[in-house]
Amino acid sequence: MPRTATASEVRSAYAKLARERHPDRFADPVEKAKAEEFFKDLTTAFNTLANDKSRREYDASLDRPQVAPPQEIARSAYQRGLEMFAAKKNHEAVELLRTAASLFPEEPAYQAALGKALARNPHWARDGMTAIEKAIQLAPRVATYQSDLAELLLAHGLKLRARKAAEAALRLAPGDERAQRVLDEVGPPDDPEPPPAGLRGLLRRKG
Repeated sequence: MPRTATASEVRSAYAKLARERHPDRFADPVEKAKAEEFFKDLTTAFNTLANDKSRREYDASLDRPQVAPPQEIARSAYQRGLEMFAAKKNHEAVELLRTAASLFPEEPAYQAALGKALARNPHWARDGMTAIEKAIQLAPRVATYQSDLAELLLAHGLKLRARKAAEAALRLAPGDERAQRVLDEVGPPDDPEPPPAGLRGLLRRKG
């Protein structure tokens, strides 16, 4: 029914639907229950549209902008943030991903994406590490986040921490190529653990 329908047209439409969908017309219990729910909604709609004051209020509510729920706002900001990140529009990406992460700080994907975006700016690298570390705390079984952290740590010369993060990623996903590249670049540990004293003496005797 158009919003311009007159009161007479509203009454006629109500009467027609009331006859067609009245619960008494249905014998099947399921269909009867559906008809009862429909009839309740129909009566509510008629009472709203048949009264001039309530109809004006209803029409005004249709004209007001609808506010999206926080989940939708966060999801949209996250998706747009990823697009900006891929397009190397770093400032826009950070702002959008901050929005998503602030609305739902317990969502690891939002934290990880924000961390990677922050890390592109040397001044925000520490904040980027913190965000990715939070993603790992929230989802400790996701190897991708460990690899993200390993790459970021290595890029800032933190080789020991990078090694630990890469090793954690490989424990979760043995074929993780990014984590393996980090380990290859870090190289072997600078100070390998010495063998136990008894084993050292045995090796000397064998030599």
